[in-house]
Amino acid sequence: MSLPGLMTSLSLLLNLAVLVPVCGSLLVSAPWTVAAYGPPSPARGILLSIYLAIGLLSALLLLRPVPAAVAALLAVQILYKITTPLTTGSISNPVVISNLLIAAVHAATLVVLVQAGEIRS
Repeated sequence: MSLPGLMTSLSLLLNLAVLVPVCGSLLVSAPWTVAAYGPPSPARGILLSIYLAIGLLSALLLLRPVPAAVAALLAVQILYKITTPLTTGSISNPVVISNLLIAAVHAATLVVLVQAGEIRS
């Protein structure tokens, strides 16, 4: 497998590895989700909907990778993830920390895709 293909798979699998348990836990209101995301609320439901959309698109793109679509998904994720410290007012929240780490992986994937000519910068 090429480096761009490997990095694309890594980013999409990372999305699924994080989102499947997080979405499942949000759906059943696991105790840890209250500490991380607050009590059930319309806002938390909207966040769950966004997470489900990202997870579904990640799964579909694993089956049929389209570099431009992968790039768009990852770019949106990077933007929202790096702004979470600003919108939450915290750098120590575990969700914020994981967002920043995942954003770094996704940014590396985008760099590889651009350098390989898979997408235009």
